[in-house]
Amino acid sequence: MIKGFRQIVSLTALSRLFGLVRTICYTYYFGAGGLLDAWFIAFKIPNLSRRLFGEGAASASFIPVYSSQLHKDPKKAAQLANTVVTVIFVLLAAIVLLGWTVIWAYQTYFDTNADTKLILTFTSIMLPYMLMVCIVAILAGILNVHRHFAAPAAAPIILNIFIIATAVITGSLMNIQPKQQLFAIAFAVLAAGIVQIAIQIPPLKANHISIRPQWQIRSQAFKKILIMMAPMILGLTVTQINTLFDDLIAWWLSGSPQKGQFFYLFGKQILYPIHRGSVSYLNVAQRLYQFPLGVFGIALATAVFPVMSASAAKNDIKKLKSTIAVGLKAAIFIALPATIGLILVAKPLVAAVFQHGKFNTIDTNATAKTLLFYALGLTGFFIQQIVTRAFYATHDSKTPAKSALFAVILNIILNLTLIWPLATAGLACSTAVCSYLQVVILITILRRKHGPQILHGTIKTLIKTIIATALMAAVAAPILAIMKILPDTFRFHILRLAITVPAAAATYILAAKILKIEMLELFTSKKIEV
Repeated sequence: MIKGFRQIVSLTALSRLFGLVRTICYTYYFGAGGLLDAWFIAFKIPNLSRRLFGEGAASASFIPVYSSQLHKDPKKAAQLANTVVTVIFVLLAAIVLLGWTVIWAYQTYFDTNADTKLILTFTSIMLPYMLMVCIVAILAGILNVHRHFAAPAAAPIILNIFIIATAVITGSLMNIQPKQQLFAIAFAVLAAGIVQIAIQIPPLKANHISIRPQWQIRSQAFKKILIMMAPMILGLTVTQINTLFDDLIAWWLSGSPQKGQFFYLFGKQILYPIHRGSVSYLNVAQRLYQFPLGVFGIALATAVFPVMSASAAKNDIKKLKSTIAVGLKAAIFIALPATIGLILVAKPLVAAVFQHGKFNTIDTNATAKTLLFYALGLTGFFIQQIVTRAFYATHDSKTPAKSALFAVILNIILNLTLIWPLATAGLACSTAVCSYLQVVILITILRRKHGPQILHGTIKTLIKTIIATALMAAVAAPILAIMKILPDTFRFHILRLAITVPAAAATYILAAKILKIEMLELFTSKKIEV
């Protein structure tokens, strides 16, 4: 588990770093406004399939069943893998064709404004990427079961490189207008999808896995995947669904020159609570809080999931419970200091990374405030990844789905409430609150199902982690306070981060060693008890 975790972390860190550069390119060339808002929404619609399938429903439902089949009958496991890839391809190809038809009909028969037409056009170009990235996700699931993590973790790097290269070439070398730039980037996304599939082929061959069309949809194994997948779509990707609602509500409730600054409700004139550019604030803040979540949270969940699935397949409940406990402790150990760290350095971090080109001080302040509230939910987001997969390892997809449905409904209600006093930060706050509510529900049910052993050592780790994090904050906060006298320029924001972050990290690691927090072994030891 530890080897897989470290391999995924290193490659995912590289991917997230490229993702950060990608977002820097967006803010530099386009700034926070209606154009970038439209792009973020359009890209999120097909990219949500990566969340659903790459880090969600298809792979999560496929891995336990494939792992079980591989243990019992490798030949049937190969048939299952071929069938799943074939069915996913056919199904999503049909969805892409349907999506194109709906977009064409909507643009043809309904009167839409320029912003909406732009979103629909971008979406129609990138819809085939949904098919490509989902195929990549299934291939990645197969490789993960065979304990190969490198190619799957490297795939997102390809997408980021294509987008960054296209943005720089069209923006700096060719001086193309921003809107045309984004059209070029949309086509670059499709090219990246083809390459992402291609890099999975060599490791599949190395593991003697040959993917070819097959249609064994009547097998019990395939039916089990199908039954599990539907509720998993909601259960495992609730955070991504909530952030999509954040974006859509921000778009609908933001004023613009086209829409005006007011709307009418029951004959009463009401001022829009936010303005165009708010979707950009949300997405930039999401990029920053999702950096530790993607590097460590998803990597941790990806590494422990095959272990949990294998334990469940062998009916080794003791090993299953101990793996869940290790996952929870690791999530707390990583997420809690990351939460406080992001809160402390929110403004200098946003300014240093994004305040260039067309992204100005006003954008930085709004994004930093939004990031602060997203960061509050980081520990919940981490634990969410572990506990949902604990259910899926035992083929229970309904329980997480029910809790997720509750979280999504509550998130929408809180979004429409908190956006008025807190603007985009209210949308972030709502998502954070819902993550903790879902975690509390799932852990309570999981504890009743498997007993208190799933929380073995968790309280002890939590207390020690809180102490270590408090010591970290006690060092970092005074440093930032002293450096407030320095000018708010790029150079000094970098200086703030260059001094504060290493000092905070060193303090936390030293405190973890003194307190003997066993989860430190995730990074320092070759073995850890599970």
